[in-house]
Amino acid sequence: MVYKDFFAALADLEKEKGIPQEVFLEALENALVSACKKQYPGAGGGVEIRMNPEKATMDFFMVKTVVEEVTDAETQISLEDAQALKKSYKVGDKIAEKFVPKDFSRIAAQTAKQVILQKIHETERDAAMNEFANKEGELLVGIIRKIDAKNIYVELGKGQVEGLMLPSDQVPGEKYNVNDKIKVFVKRVKSGYRGAQVLVSRSSPGLVRKLFEEEVPEIKQGTVVIKEISREAGARTKMAIYSEDERVDAIGACVGNKGARVNAVVEELKGEKIDIIPWSENPLEFIAKALSPAKVISVTQLEGEKTAMAVVPDDKLSLAIGKDGQNARLAVRLTGWKIDVKSESAAAKLGYLSTETPESDGGDK
Repeated sequence: MVYKDFFAALADLEKEKGIPQEVFLEALENALVSACKKQYPGAGGGVEIRMNPEKATMDFFMVKTVVEEVTDAETQISLEDAQALKKSYKVGDKIAEKFVPKDFSRIAAQTAKQVILQKIHETERDAAMNEFANKEGELLVGIIRKIDAKNIYVELGKGQVEGLMLPSDQVPGEKYNVNDKIKVFVKRVKSGYRGAQVLVSRSSPGLVRKLFEEEVPEIKQGTVVIKEISREAGARTKMAIYSEDERVDAIGACVGNKGARVNAVVEELKGEKIDIIPWSENPLEFIAKALSPAKVISVTQLEGEKTAMAVVPDDKLSLAIGKDGQNARLAVRLTGWKIDVKSESAAAKLGYLSTETPESDGGDK
């Protein structure tokens, strides 16, 4: 049977959806086989459809297997009956009898439609997954399309894939509005029932890392390396950096001329404070720098794994600890050490003052 209009429609779908025509043909075949089984129960599992897009033809066959003894009349034919049709038939041969399906019922047509739509959906989902499979850990620009009581939905990419930003990935104090353009960090990509699900974040330390990669060529080139980041989104971030080339000033590269580079990141983060700290392989020296902007008099390793006491001037104790303990807490996360911050007078009473005075030369914005 000739179906010129149908195959022309498939070609249009290929252009519109970007899905190869072969995928539609496979889906169509499955759909029509399913429809035939509903319309012609006697066909059982023996329906075969042969399509030729070039000639725009589609033919339907009832297929049965030649057997010695029939156990399933829907899919089998006896050798005696087969040889009555054609002497050369033998056991195991397939006999395909052409038929023309007439007046497919509404149920049959609906079945065909559902199978085709499902295949299109699966193909679009797979295409979206392929597009975003390598986007984990990347920075993307999206458009906020929907906000419910808790979650924010962001349109991403050419395929208009939906990114989900959970409450834990939102920044306290940031305002989100529908149709706002927004930069997000891709935390995870997974396949869901409704397609590719992309979990995005504004609160992840990864967002800060990627923003600096955008602003600082030395980081993108690998000359300056971001070693560690600790962050309390919306309030403060501490970032430890290191230069692989002694001729390159890591802090200067991140700050930029007149603070242009770090200011661009701060602006994107809506005023979040950023401490840029030189990383050191000496953990005690690193701890002293991590407590920036406070100046540290000494750092002493205490008994126990990764535990240290940092001594600061009496009038800098509150600065070292920070509001609600934030500065010290971020330093702990940055260094991976438990840090006990003491004032100079308190440390003297305990006998923990050291003659070593680490310099804290971290940058603060």
